[in-house]
Amino acid sequence: MSKIGFIGLGIMGKPMSRNLLKAGHQLVVYDIDQSAIHELASVGAQPGASPSDVAAKSEVIITMLPNSAIVKTVILGKDGVIEGARSGSIVIDMSSISPQVSREIAASLSQKGIHMIDAPVSGGEPKAIDGTLSIMAGGSQADFDRVLPIFKAMGSSAVLTGSNGAGSVTKLANQIIVQLNIAAVSEALVLATKADVDPELVFNAIRGGLAGSAVMEAKAPMMLDRNFKPGGTLRINIKDIGNVLETSHELGVPLPLTASVMEILQSLKADGMLEMDHSAIVRYYEKLANVEVARKPAVGQ
Repeated sequence: MSKIGFIGLGIMGKPMSRNLLKAGHQLVVYDIDQSAIHELASVGAQPGASPSDVAAKSEVIITMLPNSAIVKTVILGKDGVIEGARSGSIVIDMSSISPQVSREIAASLSQKGIHMIDAPVSGGEPKAIDGTLSIMAGGSQADFDRVLPIFKAMGSSAVLTGSNGAGSVTKLANQIIVQLNIAAVSEALVLATKADVDPELVFNAIRGGLAGSAVMEAKAPMMLDRNFKPGGTLRINIKDIGNVLETSHELGVPLPLTASVMEILQSLKADGMLEMDHSAIVRYYEKLANVEVARKPAVGQ
């Protein structure tokens, strides 16, 4: 099994690390939150002192971090991965960042003989916990083949979509579909509620048809239960959609629906909902229509 470094033990990184340990990999971990390091150390991981220290002790270094700026600092900055990693090692950035930044990092690492794969994921905390993430990778075929067993410990699917940056582009496409789908489900359930039709029955009626989707299966029950505990926060999704729009503008690709969703997210931010799950998009539509989507009490209650 590979000696793996894992940097970033947040909502996603912590369960991903646990699944690597369960698969038998040796793990060196680091996070600015010392309690997260201690938690992973209690189940068999080796604590790292810094990103550089983690890289020096590992053949493969995984980063799972909040945004482009942090990834760049952790990999290329002082005491960063680049200072400890050996020639021939592989850095896998599983964060959701700008494709341009992914390519810049890959180019800098390449100058020192360090390989890179950008491999963002989809599935949120639930799939990170059960090891069924969808992994979208950009890099060389040889590097992808080398780390595929590592991906299989964290995900149910891993697809190489092109060279460096392609994984990040694929994640942007994924985020467009996810966010627009959540908005569509929100509109539909708010409409049903305002028309005094049980939104849960509407969900059950349409889920098996063409309107059905993995997004609706995951998010409609959360809306009905008024459960906005984050698997992916609105804060993170604003960052992701910001990356989508920045990239689309660089390429000259108009994305009017995605731009509209960004304004919805900004409205929710103004209402103090940044740390809620992105299923809270329904609350934007509820506010407009002055209704609340929820399960109806059972008869007799």
